[in-house]
Amino acid sequence: MCRNIRPLNNFEPPATDDEVAAAALQYVRKVAGATKPSAANQAVFDAAVAEITAVTRRLVDDLVTTAPPKDREAEAAKARARAAVRYAR
Repeated sequence: MCRNIRPLNNFEPPATDDEVAAAALQYVRKVAGATKPSAANQAVFDAAVAEITAVTRRLVDDLVTTAPPKDREAEAAKARARAAVRYAR
């Protein structure tokens, strides 16, 4: 999975529309194999991002869990610690 796509489920506060759109954009970029589509593909690229954003929003909103909500700061600290170990020289 693309490292730039972050889990969006079960956070307090819930994932924002900007976070959902960013994840959709990263997904489409990965699948398309391009960070910026050609002019000929721009409309298709944008439509895909919009559709995936809508589907992702519904998915995140409809998922049910019994686990307590995760804290964004605590998860970010864990990610920084993993990155420090991964990129330590």
